[in-house]
Amino acid sequence: MTTAPEQTDLVTLTIDGIQVSVPKDTLVIRAAEQVGVQVPRFCDHPLLAPVGACRQCLVDIPDAGNGRGFPKPQASCTLPVAEGMVVNTQATSEVADKAQQGIMEFLLINHPLDCPVCDKGGECPLQNQAMSNGRGESRFAASGGVKRTFPKPISISPQILLDRERCIVCQRCTRFAAEIPGDPFIALIERGAQQQIGIAEDAPFLSYFSGNIIQICPVGALTSAEYRFRSRPFDLVSAPSVAEHDACGAAIRVDHRRGKVMRRLSGNDPEVNEEWITDKDRFAFHYASQPDRLTYPQVRDEDGSLRPASWPEAFAVAARGLASAGATGVLTGGRVTAEDAYAYSKFARVALGTNDIDFRARPHSAEEASFLASEVVLRMPVTYADLETARTVVLAGLEPEDEAGTIFLRLRKAVQGGTRVVALAPYATRGLRKLGGHLEVTTPGEEGIVLGGLTEHAEHGIDSTAVILVGERLATVPGALTAAAQLAARTGAKLAWVPRRAGDRGAVETGCLPNLLPGGRPVADAQARVDAAAAWGVDHLPDAPGRDGDAIVAALGSGALGGLVVGGVDPDDTADPAAFRAALDKAAFVVALEIRETDVTQAADVVFPVAPVTDKPGMFVTWEGRPRPFDAVFVSPTSLPDLRVLAGIAEELDRPLGFRTVPEARAQMEEMGPWDGERAAHGGSATGASAPSSTGDGLALSTWKLLVDNGSMQDGDKAYHATARQAVVRLSPATYDAHGPVVTLTGDRGSVTLPAEAADLPDGVVWVPSNSFGNGVLADLASPGSRVTIAKGADQ
Repeated sequence: MTTAPEQTDLVTLTIDGIQVSVPKDTLVIRAAEQVGVQVPRFCDHPLLAPVGACRQCLVDIPDAGNGRGFPKPQASCTLPVAEGMVVNTQATSEVADKAQQGIMEFLLINHPLDCPVCDKGGECPLQNQAMSNGRGESRFAASGGVKRTFPKPISISPQILLDRERCIVCQRCTRFAAEIPGDPFIALIERGAQQQIGIAEDAPFLSYFSGNIIQICPVGALTSAEYRFRSRPFDLVSAPSVAEHDACGAAIRVDHRRGKVMRRLSGNDPEVNEEWITDKDRFAFHYASQPDRLTYPQVRDEDGSLRPASWPEAFAVAARGLASAGATGVLTGGRVTAEDAYAYSKFARVALGTNDIDFRARPHSAEEASFLASEVVLRMPVTYADLETARTVVLAGLEPEDEAGTIFLRLRKAVQGGTRVVALAPYATRGLRKLGGHLEVTTPGEEGIVLGGLTEHAEHGIDSTAVILVGERLATVPGALTAAAQLAARTGAKLAWVPRRAGDRGAVETGCLPNLLPGGRPVADAQARVDAAAAWGVDHLPDAPGRDGDAIVAALGSGALGGLVVGGVDPDDTADPAAFRAALDKAAFVVALEIRETDVTQAADVVFPVAPVTDKPGMFVTWEGRPRPFDAVFVSPTSLPDLRVLAGIAEELDRPLGFRTVPEARAQMEEMGPWDGERAAHGGSATGASAPSSTGDGLALSTWKLLVDNGSMQDGDKAYHATARQAVVRLSPATYDAHGPVVTLTGDRGSVTLPAEAADLPDGVVWVPSNSFGNGVLADLASPGSRVTIAKGADQ
């Protein structure tokens, strides 16, 4: 039985004459904050372990007759409170004030006076505290001293630049790298007055989270190659937003000037990303300002070429074309917001009269739609906080460092508190090693079998205190999602689905699936259809579950479907890129909604330019099921939200959607609300789970996307792309010895030649990154889990 904390858990002390009670082991600097006193500091950060490196937070703790005093000022960032302690800060103590001024004078001895040209100028803690807690004159300057200088800048990584003479050796960067992501490539080197930040020899700062050290640096020592000397902080306008690159929903801050995004910083959201974001969320924003950005509608002329058109003309041409094409399918991508996804869902049912809609243009299994309808929609079983309290976290079909960076950082924090991570994968990735996790070696296709056997091993700790995280890649393995659901049901563990893209969970909630209507309403449930039809003011809705993404592509190829509405789909990400391109050519009429030119827009009959996240308000739904709304940063006259485009076409079809703006769509979503009827049952079976890749010639292909890859939403920042990890083929030691160091893999879609590395994979398995070379694994090699042959590379 849990009891309330006793009074002995609190410690009472006096700070600047104010008595305060705080929990035991609270640091003095935190206790001071509770009484409204901000003690100056540089090395201190609430999410990093205390170190007492800068000494700027000195306070006076006199002896109050209880033995709690100190003869000299103490660093308040490392000192825990004690019962009866008396603390005098710079606000009330001349001793503390003089000590802080002295420390500041020491810090400024060799610090350059280059604030006018420093990127940190205007938002610099050193600059601010030199004014508030420093002396107005320097005895060092009066004595004619010469400040220390270094060649500048040096590259910590392709993206991170270091000006060493500005560094005050607070160690925030080195502590962050070691403690938070576990990437201790950056460290203190030299001794004494020559101590400085450096990197290991021939080892650049390899981290997916390196940009965070720029943001937490209290001076201008660390800058990014992309932003350096681009703008002044006081020239920027800031807007809160949500990162659009994965399903984590990280809070960010967008800083812009004159209609252009200049930089992105991490927002502070303790419930989601705390104060950290991935480098992709920080640096990958230039895609919206590339030369191929679409800025006007286009329609295909009689000669077969695309020409500019007005919005009204494009709406009319799209409506006529879809009406004449006959049956039409709808495919959406992961970039769409929840409001846009809702518009696609309603447009398919009301304007086109079909359930042929799917957000999963990627590879997926037949059971996934049923799994999403029964185990995911309307559920929020796991939160970020649950990861920190779980006894065990199982990762199945998910590599969080590459596919969900915020989850990875929370797992790093969780394992320090005792959480155990178990991963089903063919080899121990760098991320898993940093989590100290246990590897269940799994050949591609065997994930369902391994999940089914986890409870047989007590050491796994799969019980009601466990969390099972399944990635979207598990959908490529028949029976694996069902096995995960059955494991959760048997053990009482919490189960959560982690998609890779930001818009995927919102697409599930809003019915961008052939078997689901918005709010979790099953298509097959007559009452659910009546409920949705009444909310939308129509007589009826199509009653048969529609085609999934693969079936839509196949139907376009066979002529069973004539039209296609597509938004945010990269052909090379589809299950069969060649088949998808052939379907585009075979379709009678294609309407594309895109931000930039793609292979889809080049094949489309009508092209609509749609707004990126900076140019529209909206909402993403995280993997947890947490809504993350955001406002528009800019108002762009050259593009519209997807939902406005769909509304315009629907009106031309004389089947209006009932909204034109994001607030109107959101209001309609809220009015419609979630389904309160019976949830669809999951009809999958794990008994048939098998390893389709375990037999046949060649090696079983394992693959997933790296965080930094060739994705089109990462275009435009050369320094960011230079941080990408090299595309390599990973092989078992025996296979590598027989074929390395350069190998050629051949699948049913082509061949690729790449350098190879030996890893702890089982014989008979090969791993390749999905989208880091050529057109990617799906287009240039084979589908995941299939067999590929291996030969020595042509240059050996």
